[in-house]
Amino acid sequence: MAGENLSKLIDLMARLRAPNGCPWDRAQDYDSVKGLLLEEAYEVVDAVSERDFAALEEELGDLLFQVVFYSRLAEEENRFRFEDVVERINSKLVRRHPHVFGDVVARTPDEALKSWNAAKEAERKAASKTDSPPVSLLHGIPRTLPSTLEAFELGVRAAEAGFDWVKVEDLLDKVEEEVQELRQELSRESPVQNASGRSWRVDRKIEEEVGDLMFSVANLARYVRSDPESCLRRANQKFKRRFQSLEQKVLERRKKVSECSLEELESIWHTVKEREDK
Repeated sequence: MAGENLSKLIDLMARLRAPNGCPWDRAQDYDSVKGLLLEEAYEVVDAVSERDFAALEEELGDLLFQVVFYSRLAEEENRFRFEDVVERINSKLVRRHPHVFGDVVARTPDEALKSWNAAKEAERKAASKTDSPPVSLLHGIPRTLPSTLEAFELGVRAAEAGFDWVKVEDLLDKVEEEVQELRQELSRESPVQNASGRSWRVDRKIEEEVGDLMFSVANLARYVRSDPESCLRRANQKFKRRFQSLEQKVLERRKKVSECSLEELESIWHTVKEREDK
């Protein structure tokens, strides 16, 4: 049944791109679809985070449509077809799981990951020419990744080679070290007064220290088996929810947020937070 429905989707895509199809779909190209692909991927992440399975079913379909769309664009240029995409991922999964389809034994998730990485490294060596310089372990990380996910992936690649913190406490120490270095840089700069209040001038060293701190925190997320995008997205939603509750409390006092003192806002904020944490 799944194969039959997938064939219908592939045929539908071909119909949309046909000369008498949809003018909008016919006008799209590799670049114009990129934004839609990212949007659909993030909507899948949102549905997963909310455990909204009705939305997840729909968003996965939208994401699949983007895969079919790209495959159609490539097929029109005689580059590859959707069937080739499926065959390629099938082959890769079998190749990368020698502990399932081969003689390698993996009893734990960590042993399975080690087996996957070993198969991946063997592929990398086979693909590189013997007379060429070795390919960096960091090669191939997409430049279009959000910076937090790029930091995450850089940490993953380095950890695969054994370059990683031994325990989470070491990583927490690193985060605290970066905070201290940032404090030192900020202490050398005097904040300036502007229309929106006190702020610091743009300083490359301060930017560097903030970046180092964010890189360490991104890898902290990796170390606790999460990812920085999910952690930050959850924090964003929590802040949004609490701030909107604060706005409602202020409105009940017949005031605007901008009319409240910082002390008053902090008092309301703590009330909202305590009520939510119960």
